[in-house]
Amino acid sequence: MSDRPCTCCYDTEFDDKKARDRVRDYRRNGPPPATRILADELGRDGVADRTVLDIGAGVGALHHLLLERGAASVLDVDASRPYIEVARGEAERRGFGDRVRFEHGDAVVLADQIEPADLVALDRSACCYHDISALVGLAGRRARLTLGLVLPRDIALIRFGIRVLNVGQRLRRSEFRVYAHAHSAVDGAARSAGLVPLARRNSGIWTILVYARPEGPSTSSSTSIST
Repeated sequence: MSDRPCTCCYDTEFDDKKARDRVRDYRRNGPPPATRILADELGRDGVADRTVLDIGAGVGALHHLLLERGAASVLDVDASRPYIEVARGEAERRGFGDRVRFEHGDAVVLADQIEPADLVALDRSACCYHDISALVGLAGRRARLTLGLVLPRDIALIRFGIRVLNVGQRLRRSEFRVYAHAHSAVDGAARSAGLVPLARRNSGIWTILVYARPEGPSTSSSTSIST
C-alpha cells in the first residue's frame, strides 16, 4: 500500500457510534465464527490461569471467551478510545471488570509499557495496521506461549476488495486504510520472534493463524482446516 499510515484517525474511524453498534450486534449474535475458532486454538491446551494480551480487541469478544474458560487476566490495548470505553462497560456488564485492564494507544509505540502474557491475540486488528512486521514482531515477543491472529485471507479476490474499499476511504478523505498483508510476512515476523506455526484455519473471508513457542502447547499437532 502506498498510502501513508493512519497515526491519529482510529478514534474517528472507530467512533462511538460504530462501537455501540458493534456491541449491540455482539450481544445479539455473539462472537463471529473466526473469533470462536481463534479462542479454541489459543485454548487448545486450556486457558485456566493464563494471562492474555488482546491487541485491538474491539468490544472484547475474544477475551470474554477466554475469561469464561478460566483465563486469569487480560490487557486490552486499543488505538480507539471509543471502543475501549464500550469494551470497559461490556466487561463490567459480564462480570469481568476486575480482570481486564485497558490501555489506549498504538501497541507498537507502547511496547515498553506492555508486559508479556501467556496468550497474545490480534483478532481482525492486524489488517488495520500499516507495519505488519512491527506489529506481529511486538506481539510475538510478548507471547510466552501462543500468538493468534485473525486477518483477511491472502487471495487475489480479497486483495482486490480491500483496494476497492480503500478507494472509498480516499473519496471520503479518510486517512484510515485497510491492509491486505501477505501471510508470508506474518509468518516471517512470528518466526523471527521465536515462534513456530501451530494452526492455520479459514473461516469465510478470514484466516486464523496461530503460533507457539517451540516448547509450548501442542506444537507437534498443527492443524490446517477450512470452515
